[in-house]
Parts: sequence; C-alpha cells; structure tokens
Amino acid sequence: MQALKEAGCDEVVLAINYRPQVMMDFLKEWEEKLGIKITCSQEPEPMGTAGPLALAREILDDGSGTPFFVLNSDVICEYPLAEMLAYHKAKGAEATILVTKVTDPSKYGVVVMDEDNKIERFVEKPKEFVGDKINAGIYCCNPSVLNRIEPRPTSIEKEVFPKIAADGGLYAKELEGYWMDVGQPKDYLTGLRLHLNSLRTRKPHVLAEGDNIRGDVIIDESAVIGKDCVIGPNVSIGKGCVIGDGVRLSNCVILHRVKVKNFAHIADCIVGWGSSVGQWARLENKAVIGEDVFIADEIYLNGAIVLPHKDLKESILEAGTIIM
Repeated sequence: MQALKEAGCDEVVLAINYRPQVMMDFLKEWEEKLGIKITCSQEPEPMGTAGPLALAREILDDGSGTPFFVLNSDVICEYPLAEMLAYHKAKGAEATILVTKVTDPSKYGVVVMDEDNKIERFVEKPKEFVGDKINAGIYCCNPSVLNRIEPRPTSIEKEVFPKIAADGGLYAKELEGYWMDVGQPKDYLTGLRLHLNSLRTRKPHVLAEGDNIRGDVIIDESAVIGKDCVIGPNVSIGKGCVIGDGVRLSNCVILHRVKVKNFAHIADCIVGWGSSVGQWARLENKAVIGEDVFIADEIYLNGAIVLPHKDLKESILEAGTIIM
C-alpha cells in the first residue's frame, strides 16, 4: 500500500471472489492511514487475471488516460512502482511487465524481449534456453488495455499481453532485489524472511529491538510480550497479540489477536487470526493454524494444517495431517 501511495495512486480496487468483507475489514486501517480509497469489485464467478479489470472499467478509466497498476496478490517484492511508472511512460508502452531473473527458467513462462526490452513473445516452460526472465506478476497498463478485455473469465497473461506484444506496445522492466510467489505456506515463510531482510536494509527502524530479539523481527505496537521470551529470527507478530512468559518464537507468522500462552514454542508455522496456543504447546514443521483455533496445553503439532474454528485437544504427530 505504501508503494502505491508513493507512486501517486489515490485509489485501489480489489478484485475478490471469496469472502470479500474479510479482506476489506483487514485493509480498512490502510485506507485511513494512507488516505487511499479502497474499493471492492466482487466477481460473480472467478474471472481470471483479466476479467476483473473489465468489471472495474469505470473506476480504472476516468477519461484522463492515466495508467493503472495491476498486482497479483500472491507475490511480494520491494514494489518499485514509482520507477516502473516513469519507465512505462518513457517507453511509450501500452503495458509494462515487471520481470525477474531466475536460475532455472524451465519451470516458468519465460519473457523473451529485444535489446530495448520490448517483449516479443512468451515461452511456457522452455526445454531449450530462450531467456532467464519471468513474469513477476506486476503490471502497469494504459486504459486502452481495457478495450482488449471482455467481461468474462480471461487471462491477461495468455490472451491479452500476446496481442499487445504483437502490436509492439508491451515492454519489460527488470526487478531488482528479491521476489517471491507466496501462495504456499512454506513460500509464505520464505517470503517473510526476504521481506524482513529487505526492511533491515531499507527501514531498519521498523524492526523490533531488545535483549529478547534474535535477528529480524517485526512486532505490532499493540502486541503484549511477556517476560523471558526469545523471539526471532524471522518473526512477525500482529495487532492485538498477547505473548505469554517464556515463549519461544522463530520463523513464524503470528496473525492478529493471537494468544500464545506461557512457555509455548512455535517454529516454522503460521498461526491464524484470533487463535489460542496453550501452555507448553509445541508447533513446528510448517504447521498452519486457521482462524479462531483453540490449541490445548501441552499439544504437539508436527506440520499439521488445522482449518478454522477447531478445538484441538490431541497432538498431531504425522506431518501434513489436515484437521477439518
């Protein structure tokens, strides 16, 4: 959100199909904090990566010709949006794609471009080397792109961008710094580490400090931390959390309003909103705890996935077990 504000954006449109109010409630504080209007465009059915743009046409195109950004919600980076917008305008592009370099391009769709970074074509999972830049899932588009999209389930990557490239209006800007697709729990935790490391370089003042902190940690100012805790490295503690005495946290995300009772140990896990972790409980190995889950005292969870609103009174020893 901060990157959007710095790039001059004053309105954000969220294309949501599942439980839109949950996301809107979460982002409301950012609307007030940054002075950005946030609008929800609810899809009647999943509309792909381009269809939602057609639904939001009246918001995205106000007649001024001002470009807009399109961001996939499951990727993270340092979001150089102001630089991307300037580059987009300088190239006279109809659309610009942020690309990132990977070591094994055979796993991805590769962006092939000329010496001026004009995109020529896309090659899906190439067996022979054609390039090492892939789509990073962040775009800058002119309103004219909307004229290429029908209000139906549509892929902007597979159906819209190839046509813009054929017309010579699609450019690539290479991303500097980290990039991560965080759509899976293990990748989300890796993304947290990359994000905190970036903060250490760019905004070290937002990271927590103290004798109980190990490495990079971010703690919301409203969270309450007990005595004799050891927190870090790579930990995020959300708003309204209460962390008891003697708690050990490492490589984990503790979302809003979580209560972690005395002497619990959480490592390499994600704990969902409003959940409670009992005394001496131990959670590890990429366990994912849903919203409003109660975990009793002295429970051990080894890589379990616990769906929301569960009351867990027995340990889970087999990794990957799903509690429904």
